[in-house]
Amino acid sequence: MAEKSYVQMLQDSLDKKCDILRQLQLLSQQQGEILQDEEAEPDAFEKNVQDKEVLIQQLQTLDAGFEQVFSKVEAELQNHKEAYRDNILHMQEKIREITERSASLQVMEKQNKDLATKKFANIRSQARGLRQSGKAVSSYYQNMMKTGAMEPQFMDSKK
Repeated sequence: MAEKSYVQMLQDSLDKKCDILRQLQLLSQQQGEILQDEEAEPDAFEKNVQDKEVLIQQLQTLDAGFEQVFSKVEAELQNHKEAYRDNILHMQEKIREITERSASLQVMEKQNKDLATKKFANIRSQARGLRQSGKAVSSYYQNMMKTGAMEPQFMDSKK
């Protein structure tokens, strides 16, 4: 009887994992939009990354729990496949969905990584340009301060 509740826990774990992966896909899509938006605030990107981090931590916890529970009922499932046929089919379907979502998520993350690399390179070049402009302005003012101290020098050539 305890095995049936363990099997149900496995199914629930897979269902939760699918939901979390769905949420991660949405967040990854939003992250891509943030990275493509020239007017996006850095705080929006930071919050998105933090939200994804929380979901990834939940996934890791679910995976660890799934492994523990599965190790308890693995033999029961192998020995009584017919008794758990519907449960096994449901779990197989969920595992296929998880695999598809994981693959899709990996593609999105690679695209986001490329976008982030480009955006951060652009930000670095803008910062470099600002530093150079600041140096030029500073140099200009220093030179102007030196030339402003000179007396006017005109020569009277009428004598």
